Amino acid sequence: MTGRLEQRFVALPSGTAERSGPGGHPCQGSYLAPSGRRPRFGVLACHPSVDFSEHYLGPLLAARGLGFLGWNTRYRGNDSTLLVDHALLDVAAGVRWLLEEARVEGVVLLGNSGGGTFLAAYQAQATAGILAPVDDRPFAPGLDALPPGVAFVAVAAHLGRPDVLTAWLDPSVTDETDPSSTDPALDLWAEGRQPPFDPAFLARYRAAQEARNRRITAWVTAERDRRRARGEGERLFLVPRTWADPRMVDASLDPSNRPVPACLAGDPRRANRSAFGLAACSTLRSWLSQWSLQTSPLRADRVLPYVGVPSLVVEADADTGVFPSDVRRFTELLGSADKEYQVLPGDHYFRQPADAREQLADRLVAWLEARFPL
Repeated sequence: MTGRLEQRFVALPSGTAERSGPGGHPCQGSYLAPSGRRPRFGVLACHPSVDFSEHYLGPLLAARGLGFLGWNTRYRGNDSTLLVDHALLDVAAGVRWLLEEARVEGVVLLGNSGGGTFLAAYQAQATAGILAPVDDRPFAPGLDALPPGVAFVAVAAHLGRPDVLTAWLDPSVTDETDPSSTDPALDLWAEGRQPPFDPAFLARYRAAQEARNRRITAWVTAERDRRRARGEGERLFLVPRTWADPRMVDASLDPSNRPVPACLAGDPRRANRSAFGLAACSTLRSWLSQWSLQTSPLRADRVLPYVGVPSLVVEADADTGVFPSDVRRFTELLGSADKEYQVLPGDHYFRQPADAREQLADRLVAWLEARFPL
């Protein structure tokens, strides 16, 4: 118990994952609620791989009368083998717990950052069954019985894992097995190249980013087929240099209150040459499931039109990873007749300014109360 809040550790099996030998459950999280009473509605916050069990909005929304489950999929801290269909089953385990154990009347799906399109995919599958199998692997059983949410909230949410990765990919990489290989004609930091960038260069750059994603997908498919012919299974591979969105360097692109140059990992030039980044390590199946432009279901234009519940989209005005045009497009694609787009002061996780998180919590609760008496 924290102050006037009650806290519970929640650990559950999932539809395709049981408790491990040492005793750990595949899905784990933390439930916060006002002490001494049962909330009418519960919020579930989840991301494909980031640990949301102690999400910053948990105590703030619970103190305002909501139940809050900060929930993790089996892939928390390691998305190298992530398969979207299995991750959606993990979300369902948390939603069912809120309905059956916490006994809330309805669940609000809260997608922060990469959780936005991820939970939109969950809602779209739960209500419209729109997802198709990736590759020739059948979907995990149980995807036809996901309990839906009653509302959807996206906070600092991008357009999906394939799209954000592609927007950040360094297209100057000439050899995927050599992180140092560089084509100066496409290098954001080539000698003499300074922002604001030339529109013709940007057009070539964006086209080359998409081409790189598609080249990796083509290699993945060929490598999968080659290994199958040899009777071999999965393999891991690396994707270098994934912090190179021109908007991280050029403040004139997608203007906002963000600092420039900057990315979610600090200095983009340094981060781009580091060992860390989106999709840095992946299996063949996982690439096709979550990162490929051609095959992944985690793309906003593939899932958001099927989200028909009341929806709120919040942009952080100083976000260094999700930019204004992304959030506007996210809102446009939502299929809900009741949708609202708000801009609030804050960085990607609303750490600054000092009252950013309080402002965000107040806005979320006011929006919910106008639709669902709490």
